[in-house]
Amino acid sequence: MLSLDVFRISSRSFKNNRLRTFLTILGISVGIGTIFFLVALGYGMQKLIIESIATESALLALDVTEKNENIKLNPEGLEGIRNIPEIENAFPMVSRQVRAEKGILSSDVNLNLVDAGYFDLDGIKLEKGEIFSDNGDGIIISKSILKLLGMDSDNGLNQKIILFIKKDVDLESSDNLIEKEYRVKGILKDSSEAIVYVPLQSIKNKIKIEQFSKIKVKAVSNDKVSVAKNAIIEKGFFVGSISELVEQAKQVFNIVNIMLVLFGAVALIVSAIGMFNTMTIALLERTQEIGTMKALGAAKIDIWKMFLMESMIIGFMGGSGGLLIGFLLSQVLNFAVNMLAKNFGGLIVELFYFPTWFIIFIVIFSTIVGLATGFYPAKRAAKLNALEALRYK
Repeated sequence: MLSLDVFRISSRSFKNNRLRTFLTILGISVGIGTIFFLVALGYGMQKLIIESIATESALLALDVTEKNENIKLNPEGLEGIRNIPEIENAFPMVSRQVRAEKGILSSDVNLNLVDAGYFDLDGIKLEKGEIFSDNGDGIIISKSILKLLGMDSDNGLNQKIILFIKKDVDLESSDNLIEKEYRVKGILKDSSEAIVYVPLQSIKNKIKIEQFSKIKVKAVSNDKVSVAKNAIIEKGFFVGSISELVEQAKQVFNIVNIMLVLFGAVALIVSAIGMFNTMTIALLERTQEIGTMKALGAAKIDIWKMFLMESMIIGFMGGSGGLLIGFLLSQVLNFAVNMLAKNFGGLIVELFYFPTWFIIFIVIFSTIVGLATGFYPAKRAAKLNALEALRYK
């Protein structure tokens, strides 16, 4: 029997038993759609969280801090780190408490002296404005400072703020203060602390810097991160990295995705049982037809093909319908969540992520489920005796 004839006979159920076939496909679609919806939610949350804590450059970054008091994180230590072959660049940070003033209002804030390249490595994101230049008078502040100094976040950019910075952090005299005016170049995103970032190069010659609070290091490539990390550790410093945090997050989300798949599998098992029942009923309804086909010379393999083809078609259509159901549900939920977030002043986010490989896998998987479900009815149909099948009522 030609493959085209097998396909035509297999697809007759879609015309003769439309309602039953539709309900069977719907059952498979609900099961597959549940798995697709839950796993897409898991991948979406993973992508959302990882992107919020790391940029592509941040994955190459290492945080270097002091391990003990004997080995200082000073300019000499910075130079030694920069000389490591696996390191592309290193950006120090000096943290201090300073006083910020705007008009008659003033407040103590946390000062971070950094170079512009530090932001990309640290994954710091701005809500408004742009990163300052190393030698300019621009600064980046948090929303908390805007509120403390009586400024509106909508027009905070380009406002001027005076900072009072100590030349020597250990001295308390009035002569020890540098009064310098800066212009707001950018506003930090999602920061509740009163933080101001100031170009290190703009003031490093006017203050005493004996020690760095932290150094951000960028490795030359992903495969050199661990080598660079070990080289810095050998120099006596403590080293941490966002990539380790990202890997831990991925491991947690892999477990979460497995749990979500197991929940969805329950619905799929129920729908697979319904499909098995449909194929068994189809066998009983077409027993005489099978007897006639065998009497006319149809081989066992042709009967196998006929039932397996029908179950595969139902499985494929169920998988395609599941993708549609899962996608529509995800869009509805994402829209509802974002509407609530917008009304309450939250961020607009994309809760779902659909990897291309997973979409292809879903279609193939549903087709295989259909094939497996139709295997037993196909085996029984192929074994039917032609005379007994013709006598069946």
